Amino acid sequence: MWEDPSDPNYIYAEAQGGEIGRVNRHTHETRSIKPYPQYGEKKLRFNWNTPIQLSPNDKNTIYLGAEYLYRSRDHGQSWERISPDLTTNDPEKQKQEESGGVTIDNSAAEMNTTVYSISESPKNAQLIWVGTDDGNVQITRDAGKNWTNVAGNVQGVGKGSWVTWVQASRYDEGTAYTTFDRHVYGDIKPYAFKTTDFGKTWTPLGVQQSGVRGYAHVIQEDTIDPQLLFLGTEFGLWISVDGGEHWAQYKGSNFPAVAVRDIVVQPRSSDLVVATHGRGIWIIDDISSLRSLTPEVMREEAAFVAVPPAIQWMEVNGGWPQGSNSYTGPERPSEASIPYYQRTRHIFGDLKIEIFDQQGKLVDTVASSKHRGINRATWSMHLKPPRVPPAASALFGAAIGARGVPGTYTVKMTKGDKVYNTQLNVVLDPRAKFTVEDRKAQFDLATKLSQSLNHMSWGVDSIIGVRDQASANATKLPERDPLRAKLQSLANSADNVRTKIVATKEGGAITGEERLREYMGGLYGDVMQYEGRPTDSQVARADVLSRELDDVIREFTTLTNQQLPAINRELQSKKLTPIKVISEQEWQKEHADESSSGASGEGMRRYERD
Repeated sequence: MWEDPSDPNYIYAEAQGGEIGRVNRHTHETRSIKPYPQYGEKKLRFNWNTPIQLSPNDKNTIYLGAEYLYRSRDHGQSWERISPDLTTNDPEKQKQEESGGVTIDNSAAEMNTTVYSISESPKNAQLIWVGTDDGNVQITRDAGKNWTNVAGNVQGVGKGSWVTWVQASRYDEGTAYTTFDRHVYGDIKPYAFKTTDFGKTWTPLGVQQSGVRGYAHVIQEDTIDPQLLFLGTEFGLWISVDGGEHWAQYKGSNFPAVAVRDIVVQPRSSDLVVATHGRGIWIIDDISSLRSLTPEVMREEAAFVAVPPAIQWMEVNGGWPQGSNSYTGPERPSEASIPYYQRTRHIFGDLKIEIFDQQGKLVDTVASSKHRGINRATWSMHLKPPRVPPAASALFGAAIGARGVPGTYTVKMTKGDKVYNTQLNVVLDPRAKFTVEDRKAQFDLATKLSQSLNHMSWGVDSIIGVRDQASANATKLPERDPLRAKLQSLANSADNVRTKIVATKEGGAITGEERLREYMGGLYGDVMQYEGRPTDSQVARADVLSRELDDVIREFTTLTNQQLPAINRELQSKKLTPIKVISEQEWQKEHADESSSGASGEGMRRYERD
């Protein structure tokens, strides 16, 4: 299918054998627009995979190939035949109706001597290339008035080869690429060529020398870097960063060794869209890192390559269920992508990637991959979530950490004894109605609540520690020992303070009791739900809950200050371990090295072997 560039309400869709229609994408109304034979002619020879080409120069022009090249400038209302028969017109390949008694196949599957590939030059609308399924490579430089078959200038490929692709360069008018398929002759090697003089001479690309496997289907240039080429063969996707001299198989994202039939570089997002035969359509996100893979970079032991801006797309949920018949693709990436290159596989020493904020503070350490070639580390852009005190029910609202404020972050990669640095620019979702200042206000409040939850967790851990130490010591004393009663009383008093902070009665999300932990966790979740400026009520509520938490912790501190000195002296006199209250500083140090929020470090690998 092709979207009509002159009217996005319509698409061009084609079934096999030239059955092309113009479809209203909203009403699904379809109008057949295929051209028909002229007086005295038999049916036109359309290939099973009839080529359609939209003009890169005129949004109203469309081409269609049979044995002739057709052009329409009015959405298929009329067609001009702008060529003679461009094929060999070999009658030996046109005997579909001489079946020898077998049922005749009129499906177009057996149609031969047909146009199979069309390419109008983006540099000049008068220049059009055509490839046929019987070996011809035709060129016109005057919009179809005159044609030249330049197939004889292509050396090293046998006659009658299927011209699977011909592509006019977007950079130079005289440059074009073509691929050939000879598997029907028992030859499954790839053939790919380039011309820079309108087809007078052709240079073979280094596909066979690079070990490319499978006969070739398609070749495409990058939209920005003329040296970056993509080749689809029967056995996968292959990439060259030096204009076709050397090639490597793409294996990132577990891309299979499958037939690749079409390739498009999405110019807005620099995504590589790959159409396979039997394994669906694949999208390789943001190939800008491949554009950075210059010979100078590839000589380095390691290096960061172009790091794309990290867009903080809104993290939202919603929509209506539509049943099992609906399909929804994956969401936009929620992580920052950090591509880097390694000349060889990293084996010895550390390989660590760290993220630092604008003040030089370490905010995260993310996982890395040790493979050679291009790798992608990813950062969630979220800080560590707050610690939440244990209680009778889960606190899902506090399960994730605040997302970093947009701005420029420093990425540091330590590889053995060498250090590499680059910048990561984090930006707002372009649809956001709030500003970076609003985001900072949300981040500051979420961070404050996160700190309060950590403060609460220390307080509860301290209370539980005193309670459990008191109970454990009590069991070591005789039943009638007065110290035992004091310890049991201390344990009960400490636990009573704990019940003012956390819920102790089990229940569901809406049936259990609520205490400071549940109130503060709920408020944290509300603030995290929307990344714009918090409401005045949320700001005020955060202050209230913080003060109430301090009141309870002060009550516990008073309890321990009043009772522990005397109790500990008695414990020591009985050679028992004194009760210790962990300080908040000690508690923070104990929990400082917990896991970071980094995600997978493996995304794009360029090389076939490690």
